[in-house]
Amino acid sequence: MIPWVQIDSAKTPDGAQELRLKRRGAEFSIMLGSNELMNSRLSGSEQALARLACERIAGRVEPKILIGGLGMGFTLRAALAELGDDAGVVVAELVTAVVAWARGPMAEMFVGCLDDPRVTIRAADVGQLIRSERATWDAILLDVDNGPEGIVHKANDALYGAAGLCAARVALKPGGVLAVWSQGPDAGFTRRLKQAGFAVEEIKTRANGKRGARHIIWLATNAR
Repeated sequence: MIPWVQIDSAKTPDGAQELRLKRRGAEFSIMLGSNELMNSRLSGSEQALARLACERIAGRVEPKILIGGLGMGFTLRAALAELGDDAGVVVAELVTAVVAWARGPMAEMFVGCLDDPRVTIRAADVGQLIRSERATWDAILLDVDNGPEGIVHKANDALYGAAGLCAARVALKPGGVLAVWSQGPDAGFTRRLKQAGFAVEEIKTRANGKRGARHIIWLATNAR
C-alpha cells in the first residue's frame, strides 16, 4: 500500500493545534491531530450542502453566497456548478495555508475555480463577515468544523449559539437560507435554529454518494 506523506502543516487560528495536509498517491487528507477533517475521496455531503442550498434560492437574480471554510473546495465547486454567471460567491477561510494548499499541491482538485470571476476569497473569520452585514446574503453555507461545535477554531462556537444564529438571520435576505454541515445530529442546535426564528429542515446525507458515514445538513430559511 502507498504510504501517507505529510506535505505541509499549519497552526489553527488560536495556535493551540496543528492542521496537517497529507497525500497518498492521488488522495489527500487534512488532519487535526488524530482526527481526519476531510478526505478527497469523500465529498458527497459537502457537495449536497451546496446543492440543497442553491436549490432553495433558485431563480434569484444576482444571488450572493457566503461560504464559511474553503477546505478541499467541494462545497465551492458544487455551488458554482449550480449557480449562474450573475452569482457572487465569497469564501471566508481563516487559515491562509488552506488557500495556499488549494493553489499549490491540491491545484488539480480545484480545477481553476479560485480564479472563477464569480469567486472572492477572504482571509477572514466568517462570523465577523456575518455580523458586519444586514440583508446581504441569499445563502450562507457553513462547513467550518465537524458540526455545530468549534473544533478547529473555538471561536466558531459563536456561530452556532443564539447570538450567532440571530446574526445570521439578520445577514440573510428575506427567504435566504443558512445551510450547516455536521458529521452528526444535534437536537440542541435544531432547537436553537427554531428559537432564532428559522424554518428548519434537517436532512441526512452520505459522505460518499449512497455509501459512507451519515452526515447531517440543516437548511434554515429566514421566513421574514
